[in-house]
Amino acid sequence: MTTLKKPSLIPATDIDSVLQPIAEARGMPNSVYLDSELFEFERDKILGNTWAAIGYTSELQDTAYVKPLDFMGLSLLIMRNKRGDLNVFHNVCSHRGMVLIEEEGSVAGSIRCPYHSWTYNLDGELRGTPHIGGVGVHTTGGFSCENHGLKAVRSSEWMGIIFINLSGHAESFNDYIAPLAQRWEQFVGEDGLDKLQVAACGSRMTLDIRANWKLAVENYCEAYHLPWVHPDLNKYSPLDQHYNIIDNTMSGQGSYTYTLSETAGTMLPQFSNWPPQQIRQAEYLSLYPNVLLGLQADHAFAVILQPLANNRTAEQLQLYYVGEKATGDAYSDCRAAVMESWRVVFSEDVRVVEGMQKGRQSPGFQGGVFSPIMDAPTHHFHSWLAHHYSSAMA
Repeated sequence: MTTLKKPSLIPATDIDSVLQPIAEARGMPNSVYLDSELFEFERDKILGNTWAAIGYTSELQDTAYVKPLDFMGLSLLIMRNKRGDLNVFHNVCSHRGMVLIEEEGSVAGSIRCPYHSWTYNLDGELRGTPHIGGVGVHTTGGFSCENHGLKAVRSSEWMGIIFINLSGHAESFNDYIAPLAQRWEQFVGEDGLDKLQVAACGSRMTLDIRANWKLAVENYCEAYHLPWVHPDLNKYSPLDQHYNIIDNTMSGQGSYTYTLSETAGTMLPQFSNWPPQQIRQAEYLSLYPNVLLGLQADHAFAVILQPLANNRTAEQLQLYYVGEKATGDAYSDCRAAVMESWRVVFSEDVRVVEGMQKGRQSPGFQGGVFSPIMDAPTHHFHSWLAHHYSSAMA
């Protein structure tokens, strides 16, 4: 990763103020939302030191398939080999650093660098080095192909989401995801999340937000804004029916009055192990750093926040349903209604998230304050962020 200078625009006192008890704390300073120099710093030292989401496994359903992507300025390559194994690599040739793949698609044979035609197999191994020893000489003394394959990025998968750890030094993915997996086991049972399926059509949506990725996390954490930003949602899932969730690398809210999806008398299949007495309970969690998750008895969703710039973020939503039957034609109207309901909710959030980004340019705002009760999940995220900044600045 790029070696970056420590951020000099954030006084240690600003970080310390975030880590105070919530009634005394201030939020993160304006610069972490506005300063473009901090964008790459956060990539390497915040998102890069933990497990960040970059895409969905459903985007690479075929074997021998590759998908390039830009992750905060880094060119990466998600690759599914002929055995179906999925890996992530830096999308650069080991020879002269040429970007290998510009467009996603199937790979019939090898991956070939467009610059000097070096070739790699779908496990990232270097297989061909034409003319490396001179015209017509394809080997050279002291050079071993096995030492010059594509540079792998530590990766893992959970709930159809592809996670990476750029630094390679984060805790194991199992330890990272364990608090959430264990929490949701009470609803879905030990193997419940494995039943989730993505329908072929109408399961994805992307919103382009003119705001820093952290503001989308903060907004999603809390239910405080429901009566004013989501008036229709607040009618059937009112503010007083919500509860806060704070745990390790996640925070958010739950609802006791989620309304199960029903269209023309047809209801979506539900988790068979979901406790009947909690059938209307739902939870909405920000999994730090950049995943927003929702779990209901009849479907789930994930939103990957892809930071595009210090003031721009893509929200990539994917919907999941319970069992393969739920993705069939019989439930197409139900699925369309679910997508439309979440499209409305997430679209309503755009105005306030972008409004907070604009507000961060004002010298009249210096981190703000927190409601000791209503903002507890948001303060937890700020504290997590402040701890990471403090460690990186030490």
